Formats: sequence, C-alpha cells, structure tokens
Amino acid sequence: MSATKTITAAEINKLRQTTGAGMMDCRKALIESDGDFEKAIDYLRKKGQKVAALRSDREAKEGVIIAKTTADARTGFIITLACETDFVAKNSDFVSFAQSIMNLALRINAKSLDELLAAKLEGVSVSDKINDQVARIGEKIQLARFERIDSEGVAAYIHGTYRMGVLVGLSKNNPAVLEAGRDLAMQIAAMNPVAVDADSVPAETVAREKAIATDQIRNDPKMKGKPEEMIEKIATGKLNAFFKENTLAAQPYVKDAAKTVGDYLKSVDPGVKVTQFKRLQLG
Repeated sequence: MSATKTITAAEINKLRQTTGAGMMDCRKALIESDGDFEKAIDYLRKKGQKVAALRSDREAKEGVIIAKTTADARTGFIITLACETDFVAKNSDFVSFAQSIMNLALRINAKSLDELLAAKLEGVSVSDKINDQVARIGEKIQLARFERIDSEGVAAYIHGTYRMGVLVGLSKNNPAVLEAGRDLAMQIAAMNPVAVDADSVPAETVAREKAIATDQIRNDPKMKGKPEEMIEKIATGKLNAFFKENTLAAQPYVKDAAKTVGDYLKSVDPGVKVTQFKRLQLG
C-alpha cells in the first residue's frame, strides 16, 4: 500500500484560487483525493451539493435580477440568482457571477431554466458552478427564475440595485420604438400592471374581481333591495375601473399623466403594440 501523498501549501492555495473554497476545505479535499487536483475539485463540488441539500429548506429571498436582450433586440431574458442575505447579493463577485450566467443564456439562446442549468460555464455546468458558490459562501444559492420573450422588438430594464427586472415585447423594431419600450418597462416596474390590456387579463382574475365587486355592493346597506340589474351594472363599472388601474395600456403614463400608456405608444408609432411583458421582483 502506497504512503499518503504529502499535501503542500502551494497545492492548497492553487485549489483555493481555482474553487474559492476555504483553506481547510481545500486541504481536506486534497487529502481525501490523495493529491489528485481534479478529484479534489469534484470532492468540493460534491461537498457543495451536500451543503445545498442541507440548506434546501432555507429561504433565499435576496439575490440579483438581470434583464438583457440579444444584440438585434428580438429576444430578451430575465434571470433571478437568489441567495439568503442582502450582504451576499450586494457583493460584486456575486453580481458578476449572475451576469456571467446571463451572458451564457444569450450566447446559447437558452430556451428554459433546465437548459441553462445544464449549459457549460468555463467548462462546468451552471448547476455545478452554483454548488461551488454554495460551498464557498455557505448560503443557499439557486437560479430561481428564468423568463424569455421573443418578439419583433424587445426592451429590457433593470430597476435599482438589481432588485427588479422587466422585459417588454413589441410588434416593431426600430430605435424610437425600442426607446419607448424602455419607458414602458419603467412604467411596468413602477405600476405593476396585471396584463397588457383588458382583453389579456386572465379569465380567473376577471371572475375574481367581478365576484369581489358584486359582494361589496350586495353588502352595502344602501343597496339592500336593489334590483340585480343595478348591482350588475355597478359591478361592471368597478371592473372597468380595475382594468383602468391595472392594465398597462389604460394606465396613466408615468412621465405624462395626461396621457394613457396606449396614447403615448400611439404618439411614438400608431401601428406598434405591446405583445407581452415579464416582470420579476425580489421578495
């Protein structure tokens, strides 16, 4: 039986620089791997997976949201790289890691979260890279959300310190329309509409809002004994008010409240429409 290989400080430091793991973890990994550098990296990665499993019940409400479009502005992505604490989320290395994942999504034209997690980043899967971060930082870290929009034009906006991201799909693609799209993305960040217009509000949302309005009217003592036709008419009015406040096209435009968002968009290009939008927010 061969003697155990002596592990040098230089080897420990090299592994530490490569993986970002702690000095004692690197030393143990090299000892367990009999000095084999690649096996030691695998050992640390497995350790990261174990840490991730132990922390799976922890809440990761902090993190970084990145929104970006392709160079031709026809596809946009948003990702959320989540962590447990604001301290980690604000670390420049963590932000850079999130940006590297986004750049990979753009490069491979990722179609799904699973595809992105399996893609290679610096020769290692994104999933394994995240586990490396778990081992190094000691927090639950996960690629929590992935959204994509494909449209004739797409505008992206990141609000604040990476705490919210918005994508807006547009039916046209030119500099004026894309600039307007960024304005609309800021509107969506601020006003959080539920849909583009009344026609695109999910049926279950319409039914819920109508039911709430109807119950409120029926429970109003002043409406006691009033005919159902009147109750229905008032409920419809309340529903229309909901659409005005909560759908993008009908909202007052934040940069000029005298206009609706729909009016603003027509002033930019009468033929352009918002096809869809995505809004991700931490917390």
